[in-house]
Amino acid sequence: MQSLVTILVFAPLLGAIIAGLFGRRIGNVASQSVTTGLLLLACGLSWFTFSQWTWGHMEAFTVTLLPFIHIGDFIANWSIRIDALSATMLIVVTTVSALVHVYSWGYMAEDDSKPRFFAYLSLFTFAMLSLVTAADFMQLFFGWEGVGLASYLLIGFWFKKPTASAAAIKAFVVNRVGDFGFALGIMTTYWAFGTIQFHELFPQIAADAGRAWEFAGHSWPLADIACFLLFIGAMGKSAQFFLHTWLPDAMEGPTPVSALIHAATMVTAGVYMLCLLSPMFEYAPVTKNIVTVIGAITALFAATVGLTQNDIKRVIAYSTCSQLGYMFFAAGVGAYQAAMFHLFTHAFFKALLFLGAGSVIHGMHHEQDMRKYGNLAKLLPVTFIAMTIGTIAITGLGFPPLHLGFAGFYSKDTIIEAAFAAGGHNGFALFAWAIGVLVAGLTSFYSWRLAFFTFNGKARWGHDDHAHDAHAHDAHGHAAHGHDDHAHAAHGHDDHAHGAHDDHGHDDHGHGHDHKPHESPWVMLLPLVVLSIGAVAAGFVFTGYFVGHHQEEFWRGAIFNAPTNHVLHEAHEVAEWVKWSPLIASIIGLLIAVYVYLIKGNERLGLKLAERNGPLYVFFYNKWFFDELYQATFVRAAKFLGDLFWKGGDQKIIDRLGPDGVSAVSYAVGRKTGKAQTGYVYHYAFVMLLGVAGLLTFALYAFR
Repeated sequence: MQSLVTILVFAPLLGAIIAGLFGRRIGNVASQSVTTGLLLLACGLSWFTFSQWTWGHMEAFTVTLLPFIHIGDFIANWSIRIDALSATMLIVVTTVSALVHVYSWGYMAEDDSKPRFFAYLSLFTFAMLSLVTAADFMQLFFGWEGVGLASYLLIGFWFKKPTASAAAIKAFVVNRVGDFGFALGIMTTYWAFGTIQFHELFPQIAADAGRAWEFAGHSWPLADIACFLLFIGAMGKSAQFFLHTWLPDAMEGPTPVSALIHAATMVTAGVYMLCLLSPMFEYAPVTKNIVTVIGAITALFAATVGLTQNDIKRVIAYSTCSQLGYMFFAAGVGAYQAAMFHLFTHAFFKALLFLGAGSVIHGMHHEQDMRKYGNLAKLLPVTFIAMTIGTIAITGLGFPPLHLGFAGFYSKDTIIEAAFAAGGHNGFALFAWAIGVLVAGLTSFYSWRLAFFTFNGKARWGHDDHAHDAHAHDAHGHAAHGHDDHAHAAHGHDDHAHGAHDDHGHDDHGHGHDHKPHESPWVMLLPLVVLSIGAVAAGFVFTGYFVGHHQEEFWRGAIFNAPTNHVLHEAHEVAEWVKWSPLIASIIGLLIAVYVYLIKGNERLGLKLAERNGPLYVFFYNKWFFDELYQATFVRAAKFLGDLFWKGGDQKIIDRLGPDGVSAVSYAVGRKTGKAQTGYVYHYAFVMLLGVAGLLTFALYAFR
């Protein structure tokens, strides 16, 4: 078993090396075949490992591969840790990655850099696998930075597009802010507890929970300090409120990248870390409350912004951000199992929605603006069915009395019920519950808005319609012209303005809508079918293991709950109206979407609301003005400081007094002395005579 998991982790790295270094020599097909084949191998081994853990009663184990850093008492090794958490993450990462590799055969068929793309995908997968199997903080940090690097490469894959390069840099910089806090958290943990090995650290926490750091006249609990700093890292990686701005811009990468990184794997790394470190967070009550509040606000923020976006990928991106908020406040209230369950189910339906959106974009000749869709259900039947399944799953529609529904119904409802149960003794948890129910309704509205506007209603993609109607309405029926305040985004943001660039960075203006939309090839549809099965069945099959009667047997110590934490048990005993509340909110959101987008005669209802250009609409449309706020404060301040240190410090002080000053003095002296070189022999003879006279004078004076 140990050799199998070693092959599992390193198979994607081998594929990345072969495709990355030898891709041009072996060709596109060989590069794609090697990387995809090794990912399918890793996926098969992951499912075997997970099945052995779930049904084969396999025990947790750690494989130590190589020593990494051994300095005094500081020990870090390259290791592979297998337990319930890592086994769950293995199937999430490898399943989505393998399907994305297969899907990319069709989606990237026209790209001229396939070996590089598949090498980046496999490199990302290896970094993610090294993260989720880490046995200490050092390897966790290695994987953490590895996925950051790979995401930078993948987001900026079409580096000739300025928007893609800018988005990649933005993601890298924002994540470095979070990673700085993460690194400080690791240092604080080692300073406080003397180890970064998880198996040594976790048993210490309960005994040392009361330790504090005396500073500035205050006593600071060490567990809270360490956990808060580690949580900052999770905020950056998982795009939580304040450090969320990189995620929507990351949609500049190819759509398969969006599905892999921003739906199922990288952005869930923060959630995984919180659940992994549950022995620490259980004794950090202040930080847990902060996690709860930040998660709830993130869920609300992203849902409100998703209501008004027009780019199909950006709607799903904000949906991801919102669902991550659910996972975080679940961990914050102590329902770590529910957070991992939602991470698990979310991977299927969100990857399904992203790849489904990619199929729509492919069928619409790389058009991403939903205002130019409509009535695609008959032309893209498989994509339509798959995205409908994904929409039902994410909105959590189901039937509570029989406990039947698609994947999101089980995990999202468990989180909301757990928050309510924890609210009995924690006001922050009650706040999260209220936000969770509200966001369930908002999620339903914007998800069905996307589905109805894409697959139903009037076709807005025909050549004649394009000339007269393509710019007439946004997803709210919003008149695209006449809103100068939204000029940069009025047609789905400047990167896709008026169809100027397709998803591959090619000029597509003027002819993209002359072609009839078409269904994607089977190589792109097969992953949709597989993910649809997961979106339907994952919740029903695994709810008992993650949060039900078999949860203690399934987790087997991988997640720690303090003796006072009974929130998961209490969640199953809440009142019936609490269990119905998220479903009622979802149904209300669905009915409003039906009223606005499906009932005849209401086509202009959204237009009238949008034309009012009310403050709330403008606020949501402009993403709560976070980009503008950060631009006016941090970006401008950083640019000012950079110019000050560069032009003032470096150029005017260091260079002027240093190398530039010395060279200027040398040049001036050289020019002055150069004038003595006249070229006349008698001048040189005269100087020689003066020299001889001076030498004789010195000799007579010195030896007199």
